[in-house]
Amino acid sequence: QVQLVESGGGLVQPGGSLRLSCVVSGSTPPYYAIGWFRRAPGKEREGVSWISSFDVPHYADFVKGRFAIRRVNAKNTIYLQINSLKPEDTGVYYCASGPGLGFEENRANYWGQGTQVTVSS
Repeated sequence: QVQLVESGGGLVQPGGSLRLSCVVSGSTPPYYAIGWFRRAPGKEREGVSWISSFDVPHYADFVKGRFAIRRVNAKNTIYLQINSLKPEDTGVYYCASGPGLGFEENRANYWGQGTQVTVSS
C-alpha cells in the first residue's frame, strides 16, 4: 500500500522560507511522477510543482524562481523548498503521485493528507 506523508508546513512571515517534505512508503510504478498541489482558502486546488520519473522538475509560472523540488531516492522523499514566501502562498500543500501527473490533479492516484502553510506577519 502506497502512502504519502507530508510535513514541514507552518506559520512564516512574508519573505521567509520553508521546506516541505513528502515521504513515500510502499512502491509506485517507476514511471509515476510526483509533485505538489496546494489549495488556498476559498480557491480550487492547483498544481505547484512536479518532478518526472527522470528527475526533470516542472514549476507553475507563479512559483518559478521561488520554489525548488528535489527527490532523494535514498530517503524515499520529495522536498519542496519554498523561498520568498508571500501571503498568497498560504494554503494546504498536498503531495501527489500518478502517471503523467503534470499539474492535473485527476491524474493522481495517491495523495497525502496535506500540510498547512500560513504566510502572515
